[in-house]
Amino acid sequence: MPVSYDRSFQPQHRTVEVTGAQLSVFEQGNLHGPTVILVHGWPDTHHLWDGVVPGLVDSFRVVTYDTRGHGRSTSQGTVAEMRIEQLADDFLAVVDSVRADRPVHVLAHDWGSVQVWDAVCRPGAHRAVASFTSISGPSLHHMGRWMQSRLAARTPIALWQWFTQVISGMYTLFFMSGILSRTFFRVFGTRYLWSLFLRIVERVDRRDIHLAESFTDDMVSGLRIYRANIFRTVLFPSNRFTSVPTQLLIPTRDPAVRPASFSDIDQWAAEVDIRRVKSGHWLPFKNPELVASATTAFIDKHTAKD
Repeated sequence: MPVSYDRSFQPQHRTVEVTGAQLSVFEQGNLHGPTVILVHGWPDTHHLWDGVVPGLVDSFRVVTYDTRGHGRSTSQGTVAEMRIEQLADDFLAVVDSVRADRPVHVLAHDWGSVQVWDAVCRPGAHRAVASFTSISGPSLHHMGRWMQSRLAARTPIALWQWFTQVISGMYTLFFMSGILSRTFFRVFGTRYLWSLFLRIVERVDRRDIHLAESFTDDMVSGLRIYRANIFRTVLFPSNRFTSVPTQLLIPTRDPAVRPASFSDIDQWAAEVDIRRVKSGHWLPFKNPELVASATTAFIDKHTAKD
């Protein structure tokens, strides 16, 4: 029988040792419920989920963490350590650390989703992960294969889809520019300006924006993930398949990831549910209640199969 969660209770904090870093992990909620791990992307920390967690804690044991180089987690400061393979290893180390008596469920956003895709596409991933809800973060290998397929099709629609995704992704070239992008975000990457951006562009209520005190440092540190992964995976993709049941929450107004880029996802996932949502990229800020309810429904669906 579910145990009511005391919302005045502060999350328990612990540290997980991984190769070259210490990850700050936070745990709260119903210790008797299924475990769900929430993984943030750039330039966020575990605070991305502050609005979502209240919708989960009554039913689930909720685990959030700061990925390496973000928030209270450490890093070595190298580009190589931000490769998706290492970040996926970090995620699996967190999975192992919770010592759940059954496979965990996962909710991830942006680069958090990208790294979880790498993990769930590994052999035997279904023994560790029971379900995966992904928001605005495709597998870079799937993205690369999709872009190749659009060029190969040579139809006006396919070429238009390829072109619009390339245009949407052009910002990553600036993010990979090294000292130029680091200097820009060191000067303009303040909590105030980012909050203003989310309020104007994403139409997020200011009360739903949760940013860490370390925000500017996180933004600059996290730029390494672009340099470490974009070219070598999107331009040289490999086939990656998962048997982990997957739910895609696809924001229809995402300026970075075009909804059409998920059109071939059935090739790479044994079971996938797709839900399109009228939102921009930061859906966890824009509509945390929807994120929590959709994740809960998907977890319940697959918990019932256990």
